[in-house]
Amino acid sequence: MVEMKMLSLEQLRKSPFQMIGREWMLVTAGNEDKLNTMTASWGGLGVMYGKNVAFVVIRLQRYTREFIDREDTFSLSFLGKAYRKTLNYLGTVSGRNEDKIKNSGLTVAYYEKTPYFEEADMVLCCRKLYRQPMDYECLLTDRIKNTWYPEKDMHILYIAEITSAFKIIHDRTGDVSLS
Repeated sequence: MVEMKMLSLEQLRKSPFQMIGREWMLVTAGNEDKLNTMTASWGGLGVMYGKNVAFVVIRLQRYTREFIDREDTFSLSFLGKAYRKTLNYLGTVSGRNEDKIKNSGLTVAYYEKTPYFEEADMVLCCRKLYRQPMDYECLLTDRIKNTWYPEKDMHILYIAEITSAFKIIHDRTGDVSLS
């Protein structure tokens, strides 16, 4: 079992623009019987409904979406630069076609039944509050339509309360310890 240092969201010192847009994250949902993950570089953190929230967007055809829709919770795992190749792999291979989590070499752990990865530097556990398919006609610029949605394969927006945030401290031997 992984030990972690619980964080208040006010303790986050890293920019979400850096964490999500440049370093990427793994969006993971499921249970101990079956789960899936995907790499994401779109999303955000903020306040909605009087709660600290994360929002993610997932295309309808993504296999992970089935798990997000089925479960009440999901996690956002932020891994270090050493895992960029793994993040690329997890973002390009479908869990429908192979056991990509096993093949990635990452270790699944659970926090209150929500799956995440032990190799992560930081994890946000989230409880879904809102789900809405995005509407192509609501996009206000042709550039966005043409660049991101030439096939009109829109995302589904999820807004979720961040229920737990923690960081995992890895020592030089690769072991995990509490900070």
